[in-house]
Amino acid sequence: MKLSKSFLKTSKNAGSGETARNAELLIRAGYISKEMAGVYDYLPLGYKTLKKIENIIREELNAIGCEELQLTALQNPEPWEKTGRFSDSVMDVWFKTELNAGGQLGLAPTHEEPITNLMKKFILSYKDLPVYAYQFQTKFRNELRAKSGILRTREFLMKDLYSFSADEESHNEFYEKVSDTYIKIYDRLGLGDCTYRCFASGGAFAKYSHEFQTFLPVGEDTVYYNKDRSVVLNEEVYNDEVLKDLGVSKDELEKTTAAEVGNIFTLRYKFSDPLDLKVNDENGELKTVFMGSYGIGVSRVMGVIVEKYADEKGLVWPEEVAPYKYYVIGIGDRGAEEAEKFHETDPENIILDDRNLRPGEKFADAELLGIPYRVVISDKTLATDSAEITNRQTGESKLIPLKELTL
Repeated sequence: MKLSKSFLKTSKNAGSGETARNAELLIRAGYISKEMAGVYDYLPLGYKTLKKIENIIREELNAIGCEELQLTALQNPEPWEKTGRFSDSVMDVWFKTELNAGGQLGLAPTHEEPITNLMKKFILSYKDLPVYAYQFQTKFRNELRAKSGILRTREFLMKDLYSFSADEESHNEFYEKVSDTYIKIYDRLGLGDCTYRCFASGGAFAKYSHEFQTFLPVGEDTVYYNKDRSVVLNEEVYNDEVLKDLGVSKDELEKTTAAEVGNIFTLRYKFSDPLDLKVNDENGELKTVFMGSYGIGVSRVMGVIVEKYADEKGLVWPEEVAPYKYYVIGIGDRGAEEAEKFHETDPENIILDDRNLRPGEKFADAELLGIPYRVVISDKTLATDSAEITNRQTGESKLIPLKELTL
């Protein structure tokens, strides 16, 4: 990326009405643009960051045998009516639209019904199980109040995984495997040191579900945790019965705020039963398929990373999710020439700030954009055949020989 050729521009403010720090910084740095309350465009830098997060999740899910697909956003009401969830009184976040030819469709807030309905074509016998299918897809939820920047929006990118198992035992094995995989994902995203598996309500068909909560001052949830963080529970299940079940007492627990970055849920037969997803087992007996669902809000995670790492100067990205590794500035004729040469070695990992601006303005934008390493090549550094490299997270700077400046 050459900034002189890009339409992107940084700004000193995010515009009126934006109070969340994550959205304010992302707008100022040119990563996103606000269309309306709860709806954001992802510009080239933001889109690339989103894809980096998505690819980390994809790699880890593929490693445990999951298969990726893409389901439709437009929803046929029929399977939803069978589960009772097309009714606004049951699910109050629907966006619905009328067809010109007559009839009504919905914009998917989640995908349990359509994927269960789809699997009736492919899961015909116990030999076809298990199936672990996931997607990255834009979801639509008619939230009464969109808030917290990109942490809670009406249109957002989500990874949703669904498991189809022969019985509860095999489901539980996979459930724990996904839980372990989520921890690996959050480690790679730079959230591993403050993200914990958390007990939450299981609804009508499981005793508990589990959320993954990142301890964060601006988090919307309240959670309780013990000293070693081995027990973390959402405020919604903070009662004497649950505490007894988990073997902890109130005086062992502290309270904090947190942001949910994922969930894993045992669905049992909630969707497979009304949608008639059944198979014959090895004895020829008809059995209902046992299901689970597992979500990560990809765009939400991006906002949580911003909230965790940003400082008074701007964004700070962990290296594995940053859109680029280096932000390169050339000062002086020779510096600009060497900066151009370095950029050409790997344009996918290097931003070249070749704009006709003062060095101070470029330094300020480098800090605002949060790229992990700022590289300055100037006549001064070239006097020793060197470049100055500054770590955005630590602020530490050092001179390194140009020949050692590699990706």
